[in-house]
Amino acid sequence: MKIFLVDDERILRVSLADELRDAGHNVLEFAEASGALSSLPKEQPEIVITDIRMPGIDGLELLEKIGQISPGITVIVMTAWASVDTAIKALKLGAYDYLSKPFRSEEVLHLINRISEFRNIQQDNLRLQKQVSHQFNYTCFTGESESIRQMFGLIRNVADTGASILITGETGTGKELLASVIHYNSNRSNKAFVKVSCAILAKEVFESELFGHVKGAFTGAEKERKGRFEMADKGSIYLDDVDDIPLGLQVKLLRVLQEQEVEPVGSSGPIKVDVRLICSTKYDLKQLVAQGRFRDDLYYRLNVIPVHIPPIRERPEDIPLLLERFINEFSGSRPLKIDPAVISILQEYHWPGNVRELKNLVERLSLTYPGQHICPEHIPGEYLLPKEQDGMDHSSWDIEKVLARTESNLLKAALTRSGGNKTKAAKLLRLPLSTFRTKAGKHGLD
Repeated sequence: MKIFLVDDERILRVSLADELRDAGHNVLEFAEASGALSSLPKEQPEIVITDIRMPGIDGLELLEKIGQISPGITVIVMTAWASVDTAIKALKLGAYDYLSKPFRSEEVLHLINRISEFRNIQQDNLRLQKQVSHQFNYTCFTGESESIRQMFGLIRNVADTGASILITGETGTGKELLASVIHYNSNRSNKAFVKVSCAILAKEVFESELFGHVKGAFTGAEKERKGRFEMADKGSIYLDDVDDIPLGLQVKLLRVLQEQEVEPVGSSGPIKVDVRLICSTKYDLKQLVAQGRFRDDLYYRLNVIPVHIPPIRERPEDIPLLLERFINEFSGSRPLKIDPAVISILQEYHWPGNVRELKNLVERLSLTYPGQHICPEHIPGEYLLPKEQDGMDHSSWDIEKVLARTESNLLKAALTRSGGNKTKAAKLLRLPLSTFRTKAGKHGLD
């Protein structure tokens, strides 16, 4: 490490500098603080070791100026006039530690090793923060459809507000991913992000999990435990499947949101918390409120900023972009291309599992098909099912119309998959060619 050693006592300065150099450090010596200050911008040391009592600028003043010029530099102060007051003052001004003269060189080397380990941890944390920020930036959610652009326009406006956000969307649309994007692009991004799946928590442990408990609060509570809200203090908490929170506990969650404090099970008093709440559900909470299965006051408190993720059957123009992203993720160094006819087939599919299902399909194709070109014949048969099989408008439940629409879609898909060859299309549907021709003519597919 590069170290500045500042002391007007030459013998101590030279002997300590030699010890540090022998340990492999790059040491620059200064007899006065002004020389060290003027060299800071050019040399940029990682550590400054300075005496307290020196002519001109003393060690405490040097410490203060370093904090103003280069706050990332670690400062150790040393003095022959050690006192509690001096130590406290140095630490308040930002010193890492202090040494009382006389001291052994091993003490200094031990301190420097601690600083080195601490700085390595800081560097690792910064690298991890950059990785997470890159992983959850606004581009991680693929889509250029109008609905997705509007959704992200809203998120950019509210990410820093701290307001509660309720994310709605079908299974597999990416609700957890969106919650991560919101947190890691907010002013709380360097604080905790705690995720809770309400669907998997047993009713008996719900309160303890969310709000914590004290030792002896109930049978089995052998030690104190922090709840998820307390763990998320100054950061964000994500409650997935918020509709699964028991009715009896919903009033306590409402109090947490209103008062910004939690009361652990068995505790005699509340604990203040500063938490940003992000929730998600695949159900219509307003409908659950009407059915008496969800508190209306909690619903309005959660629904400050409603964000809806549309299913991919409603944004088929995003499917080519999603395919490209997942192919790059799973194909590795092997170039893998998707035939345009495949894209047409997949845009006609109803995708009950949404983006998650599409991702699984691409992974399956990249693992099971050894070639470099995915064609219609490689697509599993279930993907010939048309969109109307899922999310159908109930007003159109005329069986003759539904069957006709389904038949037409299957004929179109078979023709697409066979490249327009009616003989192959008939085989795909296990129909005689004459029957296929008749049906194709009925639907105007000649």
